[in-house]
Amino acid sequence: MISSQRKKVKGQVCFFWSASMPLNAWLKGRLWTHLRFVWLGLMLLTLLCVAIQFLGVVRQSRNSIIMKQSATKKFFSMRFTHEFKKTHTTPQGQSDSALLSGHSQHRDGGGITETTTPVPSADTQPAGSAGITGRRLWEKSPSHSYSQGTGGQKTTETFTKRTPAPQDTRSLGQTLPPQPPQATTRPVSHGVASCQPKNHIVFLKTHKTASSTILNILYRYGDSRNLTFALPALRHSQLFYPMTFAAHFVEGFQSKTVKEYNIMCNHMRFMPEEVKKVMPEETFYFSILRNPVSMMESIFIYYKSIATFHKTRSLEEFLADPWKFYNTSLPNNHYAKNLLAFDFGFSDGSIGSDEETQAKLAISMIEKNFDLILLSEYFDESMILLKNALCWTLDDVVSFKLNSRNNDSRMKLHPDTIDKIKVWNLLDWKIYLHFNATFWRTVDLMGGQERMKQEVAMLKQKREQLTKTCLLEGGAVDPSQVKDKDLSPFQYGAAVIQGYNLNPELKGPIRKQCLDLITPELQYTAALYEKQFPQLSFNQHLSQKQPASRKATISRSRSLNPKVSTEKRLAQGGLRQQDHSIRHQKIFPKVPPTRSLRSVP
Repeated sequence: MISSQRKKVKGQVCFFWSASMPLNAWLKGRLWTHLRFVWLGLMLLTLLCVAIQFLGVVRQSRNSIIMKQSATKKFFSMRFTHEFKKTHTTPQGQSDSALLSGHSQHRDGGGITETTTPVPSADTQPAGSAGITGRRLWEKSPSHSYSQGTGGQKTTETFTKRTPAPQDTRSLGQTLPPQPPQATTRPVSHGVASCQPKNHIVFLKTHKTASSTILNILYRYGDSRNLTFALPALRHSQLFYPMTFAAHFVEGFQSKTVKEYNIMCNHMRFMPEEVKKVMPEETFYFSILRNPVSMMESIFIYYKSIATFHKTRSLEEFLADPWKFYNTSLPNNHYAKNLLAFDFGFSDGSIGSDEETQAKLAISMIEKNFDLILLSEYFDESMILLKNALCWTLDDVVSFKLNSRNNDSRMKLHPDTIDKIKVWNLLDWKIYLHFNATFWRTVDLMGGQERMKQEVAMLKQKREQLTKTCLLEGGAVDPSQVKDKDLSPFQYGAAVIQGYNLNPELKGPIRKQCLDLITPELQYTAALYEKQFPQLSFNQHLSQKQPASRKATISRSRSLNPKVSTEKRLAQGGLRQQDHSIRHQKIFPKVPPTRSLRSVP
């Protein structure tokens, strides 16, 4: 009964809405009332909003597709072509695939081991690597294998396993196929040569790595072109090494007397953020490494007087129990362990950290901040790479060896000693192994080994010609035989640093060229300081020069009243020292007095 009543009521309601007020009648009534214009406006506005929303969705979808295509094209362009356009052109006779195929070579003491690997893709690059588009001129290789030790003893070092490239069927030990030399002319774009000589350079001068010879090359290049050097303040020969570099260590930076610096190349402990404050953004960064085995032998002889080495009779005795002599609190202890890593701004790897992890971090940071890393064992090849990277000439990189020892002060190392050096300097050894491999990959990228041999031969020929022209004895001599004492090299430790005698018959520009080639580091630095800051040099010489009458007056007063004069001298000396300390604090607010900054050169 109840259900039938509900159906009846429901039917009456439906009939009422469908009969008395149909939809078309209701709509017609609404449209013809006095509010019909409001209803029409609302309907049109609704339709307009729907149309705008639809068009926005279509446009956003179209833009997303275009941006995705553009980003993909840009990524591949940067990944595979940007670095090659920036640094060099594709060698003649080689395809891009040949350049991108991995070929690394490690040489040490005459032995050669070659390994070919494909270049890793972006998703397989280790953390911190910039790939081909980074600052480096070389390609990133994830692992390396090497063989051949020093001192004629064969050893094997394996970093990680490499997978040979499937397209390269050469066996280990084979040499590269001959490659035709490239044309000497460089590509031209829009009528302007694409390769321009670089004049903004930072060279991290590492210790006992033939870096003094490279310093002389940079000095001569900048001096002949009147470039500005970032010289150490207060006429120091080093940028306050071993302190971590700071921008105010450079003469003229804090006083703003120098508008722009071109070359920075004196000893420093690298700090990239501070260096970038001094040098322009487009600056070229490079450095040089040396095998830590031969480097350790040289360090022990040269720095024999430091506290760590002073109590030991030989390098073998030190390496038998190094922690007995090595102490981080001793002055200049950084020379005794992982000196390469220290110069690059890292710790020596001996305090509470994994050296493997430190090595990976150090390699990543060096690759990020430096465009080129050279090897002192292959100095001539390094100079060719540097010449090509800087777009210089052979005349710009020809040199004589400076700050080198004679053969009598060199030691022959036992194979056990070699192994102990690698363990003691593990951080340096890992860094050297990595950049030894990238060095030969860079050689391949810049034209191959055949072209390298040709350019090295030309460089040696130029050096031989200059040797016959410039040098009296035809080579280096012991310091006791150097006739011009102004050209005597600085002697330190147990090493005997050789010098040169200039041919007395030379005159004119050739004499100036030869003189610059043999000028030691300290003398050349002082000469550049006087050339670049003549007024500061004059004021310093004037302050150091004391008139003879003043000396006579002081001597006479001391003889008349020795007690009073002694007290006055002590008081005056204390005041002078205090004034000097105040002046130094104004120039270097974060640096202790000058005397404490003078370290072992």
